[in-house]
Amino acid sequence: MTIWVILFLCTHYMKYVSNAEPLSASKAISSSSHGSKVRVAYQGIPGAYSEAAALKAYPKCETVPCDQFEAAFTAVELWLVDKAVLPIENSVGGSIHRNYDLLLRHRLHIVGEVRLVVNHSLLGLPGVRKEELKCVLSHPQMLFQALDQCEMYLNKLGVTRVSTDDTAGAAQIIASEGFRETGAIASSRAAEIYGLNVLSERIQDHSDNITRFLILAREPTIPGTDRPYKTSIVFTLDEGPGVLFKALTVFALRGIDLSKIESRPQKRRPLRVVDDSNRGSATYFDYLFYIDFEASMAEPRAQYALGHLQEFARFLRVLGCYPVDIDP
Repeated sequence: MTIWVILFLCTHYMKYVSNAEPLSASKAISSSSHGSKVRVAYQGIPGAYSEAAALKAYPKCETVPCDQFEAAFTAVELWLVDKAVLPIENSVGGSIHRNYDLLLRHRLHIVGEVRLVVNHSLLGLPGVRKEELKCVLSHPQMLFQALDQCEMYLNKLGVTRVSTDDTAGAAQIIASEGFRETGAIASSRAAEIYGLNVLSERIQDHSDNITRFLILAREPTIPGTDRPYKTSIVFTLDEGPGVLFKALTVFALRGIDLSKIESRPQKRRPLRVVDDSNRGSATYFDYLFYIDFEASMAEPRAQYALGHLQEFARFLRVLGCYPVDIDP
């Protein structure tokens, strides 16, 4: 693998887009939705894991690729699509903080969740053996962390690693340019779409690799009690000792389990000086707290818990109440 090939892959990735060009936030304004089929937005291009999550949630839907997470939010708000399916956390890589911030910025409702088992595959051009590869392309960090999650396999293979914006995009580059000494880490579905061969399957270091996605819509679902439900909220608290303990106690007192706690610094007022003398701890953050709890808003205990929380929360918003996905 010559150095110009690696530089080419690093600097010219963005020109490779699918025939169904991803929707951007600016293009969304001039587009329109049509037809009766459910249209579901996702970030990435065809063959992305996010598209697989959308198809798991709505098997007969029309998937709409978007170039960025925010474009998917915007597409729902502007009635260009009916739903958006976006990742929120991965069992290996942790939370996708960007989407937590976007949940607060936009006025969409969480109406469901999807848990998707992520199986990374090594892809190459037809007729190429994995021993011939000198370079592997994929996403390095954040969402699915394909390069990081397959570190032991890649070390054994002894290949150079090159970062791309997403896993399906890596497969598209290989197919478009015909680089025989270059492979891609992506889904097996991406191999089918772009005419590549699967050289190895399930190459991730951890077999239990699950990504949780949220389903977003313009209107909330009507909460019920016919099945397990989850409620997602975000709130801020006044200053003082033990205020977070008090906030969490409102759920414990009513036998409500918390399945997720995430804190994020507030963007508008991220940094404050403790006092004018600048003694002790000089600065600290104001925080937003995101919580998922295992109860439906149709249950009195959940209503009482949020009513109790409102007594000392400066801000409280219910992001959604939705059925729990128990089948990854």
